[in-house]
Amino acid sequence: MVWLGAAAQGRDNNLNLIRMLAATAVLVSHAWPMTFGPGVLEPMERLAGHSLGRLSVYVFFAISGFLIAASFTRSSSQGRFVLARVLRLMPGLFVSLVLVGLVLGPLVTRLPVADYLSQPGPWTSILRNLTLVFPQYTLPGVFADNPYPSVQGSIWTLVHEVICYGLVFVAGLFGALRPGWPMLVLLGLYGAGWAMTGLTDLPVHPKIMLLQTLSLPYVAGMAAWVWRDRIPLSFWGIVVLALAWLAVRQTAVAYPALIGLLFYATFWLAYVPQGWLRGYNRLGDFSYGMYIYAFPIQGLVVWLFGPTTPAAHIALAFPLTLLLAILSWHLVEQPALGMMKRGRAAKPSPPQFVRASFGDTPWIKRP
Repeated sequence: MVWLGAAAQGRDNNLNLIRMLAATAVLVSHAWPMTFGPGVLEPMERLAGHSLGRLSVYVFFAISGFLIAASFTRSSSQGRFVLARVLRLMPGLFVSLVLVGLVLGPLVTRLPVADYLSQPGPWTSILRNLTLVFPQYTLPGVFADNPYPSVQGSIWTLVHEVICYGLVFVAGLFGALRPGWPMLVLLGLYGAGWAMTGLTDLPVHPKIMLLQTLSLPYVAGMAAWVWRDRIPLSFWGIVVLALAWLAVRQTAVAYPALIGLLFYATFWLAYVPQGWLRGYNRLGDFSYGMYIYAFPIQGLVVWLFGPTTPAAHIALAFPLTLLLAILSWHLVEQPALGMMKRGRAAKPSPPQFVRASFGDTPWIKRP
């Protein structure tokens, strides 16, 4: 029997590959609205009630909940944890926003370039999208004749990711990232809140509902980190959870059952299959670049070639998006993350453990 805790030691896993496949699936899912317009259902949505892109986002959040909880417990201080999150998210996003707003935009806008650059839109798109709270999805005269005229379409999830970072931070401060009553209290409060809004007809703001939807796989990932030593990974577990979801898919608990299935299948795929799949780790982590560049490149494909079939759209958009993702990893994201390692080498941490002020949570020094 393979146990998650034992399998999750070290970096020899399939998580990079799974995240890359999930990011690619988002591109595939967007091919339908990009070519046919908003509101068009893609095949998976008809089949499972959730689009392929939305299912992929759930996978991202489950993995992130697990890894970010692990990152908190392994960080030498709260400050280093926060800095690591900023360096992972912001440099790649900033460069992509500059390239889209100030390079792609002037090339494809229907406005004269001087008029385009004199408007506030290209500049506010960078500032607003970096804040994540009030994203700007369009640029002046860019893709205005496309069936889906937005330039950005995926970054809406990032603010929810950051909020979930905050949840991990608070949970860690109060000692809830290790087995014990603090995590049980956190899960109890979360479950009660989820049941009140997710399983009843109480009026809730759509943004709160969206956060609740995305936070469920994230919290499941956090709980998996806490009790990783008690979670067996078995293919038959996937079968049982799939049957359970099919049995309740027309009920109010269909979504939690689906998250349970996706969460368990994701971690089985991440840690059980070995062999040649593990070789992907030598290439790099291109998933974030794939995610943030796919939508503007897909808009560019429609602008260049007009509406095509979804298959042709995917074939045209994927290579350029992959190239930008590879460049983003090697030129922006990896060097930014390297700043953490250089800082640690320049100023070694003391050998003893340092404990947080709340919950007596150990901060474990990285080797």
